[in-house]
Amino acid sequence: MPAKSDNRCIVKQRILHIIDTLDRTGTAQQLSLLACGLPQDEFEVHVCALSHGGSIGDVLTRSGIPVHVIGRRWPADPMTFWQLVRHVNAVRPESIHAWQPGGRAYAAVVARHCGVRRLVAVWREVQSNHGPLQGTIDRYIGQRASTVVATCPAVRDHCIKQGIAAEKIQVISSGACKAVPPAATRGQILDRLGLPESVRLIAWAGQLEADRGGKDAIWAADLLKVIREDVHLLLFGAGPHRDRLVRFRDQVEIADKVHFLGERGDVDEFLPHADQFWSTRRLPGQSQAILEAMAAGVPVVAMDVPGTRDLIEHETTGYLVAPGHRAGLARWAEYLLNHRDIAQQIGTAGRQRVESEFSAEKMVGEWRKV
Repeated sequence: MPAKSDNRCIVKQRILHIIDTLDRTGTAQQLSLLACGLPQDEFEVHVCALSHGGSIGDVLTRSGIPVHVIGRRWPADPMTFWQLVRHVNAVRPESIHAWQPGGRAYAAVVARHCGVRRLVAVWREVQSNHGPLQGTIDRYIGQRASTVVATCPAVRDHCIKQGIAAEKIQVISSGACKAVPPAATRGQILDRLGLPESVRLIAWAGQLEADRGGKDAIWAADLLKVIREDVHLLLFGAGPHRDRLVRFRDQVEIADKVHFLGERGDVDEFLPHADQFWSTRRLPGQSQAILEAMAAGVPVVAMDVPGTRDLIEHETTGYLVAPGHRAGLARWAEYLLNHRDIAQQIGTAGRQRVESEFSAEKMVGEWRKV
């Protein structure tokens, strides 16, 4: 008698992620890690970018995740709303996950319009330009959301202050993958930069915006230049303040030591060869760039702000300085440059902390519960 076949089929949960842009930002990278990390036999993941795609969109596409780009023209764009409505009706998701301010706002309205019952709104940091209007929008999103995900306690507290019910909020820390050996050697990296073997490299990565502290990093590099000639600062990222930062660099006459490398897809090749990594962001939240530097075993010197201090234990897995304290940044940088053994110990401890507490696998596991 032939064996009976099991005709049961697993019903996948269909999720649509909505985000402003898929440029290489920490938020887009977290979305990518989550989308690619969820089990494909349990979840069907789609991603929609409101403004434009980018390098993270290419990563998602290569991983087989459908990416749809609308091409928003301005913040409140009726055409974007109706295009998003059509896309939601075509995908028919069981839940919508909303990232970044624009993604959250559009998703909250469209989910209600299309009858999507489950909305998950993600807050990764506290915005610096948060006014009364944004507070009203955040409260509306919080009312519409089934769940609000905050990356750290400081962001959770901010959401509560905006009127979002505390029982809706879950804290899920960011995650990072284990670093893989870089494809390029240190010599090859230095050849790309046109620098000699004797230099020491400090990496900085982020959006070139006012609240990311790019000016603090350039100023600290200028302080270092007074006491040593071998330090070069590599700035990775793009943004509206680039031209202003370039002018400041030129005004303090440090153009030979500070290099603007733009937004690029090979940061992972540069980072392991850096002697240290700086984070000068002043916003509460968790920095993906810090996590990736720690995962690569690179010692980090960062501003002591909520969220960052959740990642770094001072003098154990990195160093913390008061926000805007450029001399403190330069002092710890000089200390690490002069003590290679301690720098190696700090880098190793940071990597172990990421692997044990902030791995991508752990982050995805927490999201599966959501």
